[in-house]
Amino acid sequence: MNNWFRNFKQTATPAELYRFLHAMPKGGDLHHHLTGAAFSEWWWELATDTERNGGYEYFTRTRLTLCDGFDANAFSPASPYLLFKTIQASTFASLSECEKKGYTPLAALTASQKEAFLDSLRLDKEGEGRDEFFQTHWQRLNDLTRNPVLISELLLLNMEAYARENVQYLETQAGVHGMLKPDGTGYSAEEALAIMQAALSSERAVKTGVTVKFQYALLRFLPDAEDTLKSLYAFVDAHRDIYRGINLVGREDNDKGYPLRFLSVFRALRQQYPAIPLSIHAGEVDEPNRHVRDTLLLGADRIGHGLNTITDPDTLLLMRHGPYLIEINLISNFLLEYVSQYSEHPFAEYLRSGIPVALSTDDRGMWDSTLTDEFYVAVSQFNLSWQELRVLVNNSVQFSFLTDEEKSPLLSRLNQHLDAFEKKVIGQQALPGYAAPRQFICKFEPQICTSPQGEDSVSKP
Repeated sequence: MNNWFRNFKQTATPAELYRFLHAMPKGGDLHHHLTGAAFSEWWWELATDTERNGGYEYFTRTRLTLCDGFDANAFSPASPYLLFKTIQASTFASLSECEKKGYTPLAALTASQKEAFLDSLRLDKEGEGRDEFFQTHWQRLNDLTRNPVLISELLLLNMEAYARENVQYLETQAGVHGMLKPDGTGYSAEEALAIMQAALSSERAVKTGVTVKFQYALLRFLPDAEDTLKSLYAFVDAHRDIYRGINLVGREDNDKGYPLRFLSVFRALRQQYPAIPLSIHAGEVDEPNRHVRDTLLLGADRIGHGLNTITDPDTLLLMRHGPYLIEINLISNFLLEYVSQYSEHPFAEYLRSGIPVALSTDDRGMWDSTLTDEFYVAVSQFNLSWQELRVLVNNSVQFSFLTDEEKSPLLSRLNQHLDAFEKKVIGQQALPGYAAPRQFICKFEPQICTSPQGEDSVSKP
């Protein structure tokens, strides 16, 4: 198969390579923010459909209003005056009459307003980088992320999309605290989790064949993050059937979230609770530092991004052939301008020097991308072999937070599918058709998808 794949890469058109990678059995997506993994169209469809979203009505800010108390000096993209900030009806009812004038019912937007709303939730314009992403996307979603019925629908849509890509496992970051009912009163975390678990046990979910487990994410730079971490440990410990790990997230160039801030808390919690796996964001910064090493000291089993690990030789040596995996997010790192071109990314160095890695999507809805896109970028930019592809696919299950009893049959089934796939393609049978509602590569990297004749060779089917 290695020789076949080498020859295939040399002769395949971009469309043929993409089709191959779409059909290829894939293990799991281990770095996945659930609210960041919803495409703009999904948010729109669910937010405007009261039958699917639990009876919620939403309003979004379509113009700025100068009301009493407005401070022009305080205006910023992250302010309450952000365009397309979306609120539910109960929140809208609490606004002053002046503030209400800035909002429009989401379902009543004009065609141009709708398109602007959709665009506001994805990085789709040149020059939009990490500031746009970190300071506007979730601020715009706002109350949408606090509806457990809507979030459960987004989870099911993700599962169905992954099934079409032949993905077997999803380990997503999903929170259930702070959820709101349509009247503005709060759900308990237990009530919200019950809604999510009902979705996972539904016939629709089972039909996908995708296994799902959760991580609980903590925004690391908040002033009360230590106390929140303690409460999350207790919650995850009480719900180990669905929650398999804890993650520290948030913009890493905000130094209030530096790793060693949490060392004493993690050590105290390990005295109290049986081990809870940790997958922690680290190394997603421009500057060289030792945050990845410090994150391993916190007890992390996996590192999210790990981009600047390349600047810390001692930690690189520690991770070679070791038990720690780096979750690689090529498209995210490119769009958020941590690399200006893929050749700057240390992914290949990690992979080929024996550091365990797996490809993942991060906030794929905001990139308008898929896991197939991640594999396409990896193969086309780093000349991956078939054996390396199999390693990546297996790593994404082997380093999951599933128990050994859960992991073993999943790995066995995955490799059976890979073996059958090899026989199929070597036998030169036609690869199955595929539905690709969007393709990141041609949108943001057209030179990858353009044939020598100038024709777009990875077009939508």
